[in-house]
Amino acid sequence: MKSIVHTKWYQILLFFLMAYVIVAGITFPIVAKPSAWYEFPFIMGLGENAKIIFFHVPSSWLSVVAFLMATIYSIKYLRKKNIEDDMKAYTSIQIGMVFVILATITGSVWAKFAWGSFWHWDPRETSIFALLLIYGALFALRSAIDNEEKRATLSAVYNLIVFVTVPFFIFIMPRIMAGLHPGSADDDNAGPVINFKMNQNMQVVFYISLTAFSMLYAWMWGVGSRSMILLDKIKKQKLY
Repeated sequence: MKSIVHTKWYQILLFFLMAYVIVAGITFPIVAKPSAWYEFPFIMGLGENAKIIFFHVPSSWLSVVAFLMATIYSIKYLRKKNIEDDMKAYTSIQIGMVFVILATITGSVWAKFAWGSFWHWDPRETSIFALLLIYGALFALRSAIDNEEKRATLSAVYNLIVFVTVPFFIFIMPRIMAGLHPGSADDDNAGPVINFKMNQNMQVVFYISLTAFSMLYAWMWGVGSRSMILLDKIKKQKLY
């Protein structure tokens, strides 16, 4: 049965949502007093930088979702030893790494215009870098093991252990330590962007962005996992 994420209407909807977010996030003007649906308000201290929220926050959020899904399928693999669950987990980790990299790039762009340079080893930047190293090590682990079952088992156990660090690095560490990033422990005025108290025009684009990015992840994960499973079946048929 054809899944929803692979239907034509889903892909068309995803295209239009992503196109709207990209156009709105780049071209909609920021003015002192918005009077039209396509205008955003000027936020003190942010200016044009406020638009990065439409890309940076969804990327960060989807990296957490992707790693969570990988953990769920790792648990399923350990329970049933179905190799397809390992492939689904690995696909989700790959996509999660893509979103982490996107979050790092968009965050660095923010840092350049807000703080003067692309990197400051702020707690938020340091935590993202740590996640890149932690999950990047998994790729090295998998490539070093030839036995399929052993590779899948070790990967699943590794996933369960390292996912504990994800909420700490993403949600806790940047908020309990002093830093430059809005929302840090010493930030007494986080502002409407961090508190999600943006004006209605920005909220509409922001939540459409979250929806579009989530749909993009679901589509990528479906295509990636199905492709990996199919390639594995073809490989095994050739061996026999």
